[in-house]
Amino acid sequence: MPMIAVDTQFGRLGVEEQGSAVTRLVWNGRNAGEATPVLREAAAQLQAYDAGRLDRFDLPYRVSGSEFQRQVCDLMYAIPLGETVTYGDIAKELGQPAQPVGQACGANPIPVIIPCHRVLAANGLGGFSGDGGIETKVALLRHEGAAGLLI
Repeated sequence: MPMIAVDTQFGRLGVEEQGSAVTRLVWNGRNAGEATPVLREAAAQLQAYDAGRLDRFDLPYRVSGSEFQRQVCDLMYAIPLGETVTYGDIAKELGQPAQPVGQACGANPIPVIIPCHRVLAANGLGGFSGDGGIETKVALLRHEGAAGLLI
């Protein structure tokens, strides 16, 4: 799979593309294959996000997995920068229990771009599956101006 790597304050992020859609974001990524137009755009948007100049990612993406996983990812993708929701909020919207929503968030293959860090537990931060765990989640929320809830 082609991948492009971008150095950010959150680490070196690698974005993978398959079939003209972003399919994965990993920490400690490496450049691999041809830098396609989608990958170049993803890199530009990640750099703008890192610099505080991007309010919303606008990239084609594809999430493999169950229909439920895709629905959770689509709802997370729609959460505006600087805002947060709870696992329960997403569960209510989908008519499902909160625990499977938390599992779907944890299985998000495209963190940061699909902002699972904006989803919190009812009684705290919840988890974060990206590199650095909860500390990275807090750093992303602070970067987005959503840190008021963390104080």
